[in-house]
This record gives sequence, C-alpha cells and structure tokens, in this order.
Amino acid sequence: MNKIFNFGGIESPYSEYGKAKFVVLPVPYDLTATYVPGARNGPKAVIEASNHMELYDEELGKETYRVGIDTGETLDVADKSPEDMLNMVSKAVSSEIESQKYQVVMGGEHSISLGVVRGLVKKYPNLSVLQLDAHADLRDSYDGTPYNHACVGRRISELCPLVQVGVRSISKEEVDFKKSSKVVTISDHEVKQGQRWSEKVLDNLTDDVYLTLDLDVLDPAIMPAVGTPEPGGLNWHETIRFLRMISQKKRIVSFDMVELTPQPGNVAPDFLAAKLMYRIMGYVAESKGWI
Repeated sequence: MNKIFNFGGIESPYSEYGKAKFVVLPVPYDLTATYVPGARNGPKAVIEASNHMELYDEELGKETYRVGIDTGETLDVADKSPEDMLNMVSKAVSSEIESQKYQVVMGGEHSISLGVVRGLVKKYPNLSVLQLDAHADLRDSYDGTPYNHACVGRRISELCPLVQVGVRSISKEEVDFKKSSKVVTISDHEVKQGQRWSEKVLDNLTDDVYLTLDLDVLDPAIMPAVGTPEPGGLNWHETIRFLRMISQKKRIVSFDMVELTPQPGNVAPDFLAAKLMYRIMGYVAESKGWI
C-alpha cells in the first residue's frame, strides 16, 4: 500500500486519523474500463487538485476540514481481478465501520462501488443506494464478467433498493430488466422537464442512503474527463442543490465519487471533482451537527 498526500493539503492535527471524522479511501482501479481508460489516475488527480482549493466553504460559511479529514492508504488493487478488488474494498470498508469513521471512497471506475455496498449492508440492513449516473449500469454481464462497471447497478440492486438519477444512456437489455425489477430510474430528460422527480427520489429511498456519484452524470461541458461522456447531464448548481436536499432529508451514511479520467493539460475537471467531494463532506458534517 502506498500513502499519498492529504486531501485538501490538510496538515496535523486536522489530518490525524485519531481525530478525523472523515476518512478518504483512494481506490485506483479501472481494469474493466470499456472506452477511455485512466480512471485509476482519478484519486491522485483529485487529491492534487484539492491541495489548491480554499478550505473555507463559501456556501456553508464553514471550514469543513476542522472536523478532521484523514487520507487513508491507497488500496493496492490496480492489477487485481474484479472479484479480488471487490473483496479488498469490502474488507477495507468493514474495517473502517468498526472504527466509527465516516468513509468517503474515491475511484477509480464505478465497479468499486459494489464492494463498498457489500461492506455497508452489514451495518445498515435498511440501506438504499442513490446512484447519480449518465448510465444505468444494469447489464447482467459485460465483457465476460458480472462485475464490470456496466453491471454495478444490477449487482447493487440485488443487495438493496436502488434509485438512479440522471440516466441518459440505457440498453434494451437494461430496459427489459427494469420491467421486472424494483429499480427506480429518473432519466436526465425527466430532470430537465422539471417534474416532481426529487420527491420521487425521496419516496423511494430508505432513511439510510449510500450515495454513489459517477461524474459522467454531469454535463460534459463541465466534466469532459470521464470514461464515457454523454450529451446532456446535470450542471453544478442542479447537483449541489439536489445533494444538499438529500443530506437534509436522509442520512447519507457514506459516499463515493468515481470515473474521473484525468486529461493532461485540463485540470478543471479534477478541481471540480475535488470541490464537489469537499462540498458533500460539508453537507454531511452539517447534517450531523459537526459544523
């Protein structure tokens, strides 16, 4: 395992594990990438960018980092099989659950999220998952494995309720599966129509929610650095407004951010990802009364 420098450039005592409320777990994995590889470089790029952001949150009017953010050891998963990677992620998540730390998982491709959910359902039997994503990820198998990033939604739905937001790419196989499943999918079109989609999301989530945020849910105009960019998508303000509402109405027990595929010479997506991760930490800290 490899220790990388701290998220936000945070120094002691706010980066010390014993005092930190948040623990960031980097998972640099993209073995099942099917279009543009490079998500394995996402965690490092996010942390590098985070070293250049202001730690005062202008929306919340708080310095979230003062509750403590420890950057954990990078999981050594780059060359592991999907099954082995998932076992390692699940084991790491379960270990942190015992320590009572709030976990933020940083990918890597979206397949890693199944490992996190496997770990969380042991503590939260009433868990549901909120998936922000351009893609449904509901295939039963892809490229010879049921643990491909294109299958992560399907596998999660076998463990707990799944609500998807922002989907704008789905196959006929996935549409057919949805007809017999309980997966709730709010398409990007439905979001843009301004219908009562956020109420539908709330109605179908349990109180304990795991948030998995695939950055390709965002408009590629602001987030081009993903493995499979799709036209359309959420903008910055739509995203943070929705996530703050979720944090106020539900308990986000953990979250991940996945699929950043850094582009040489274009650091704006890396910085957006770092700021979005920090903003969500702020929402969680606010909901828990830490700040």
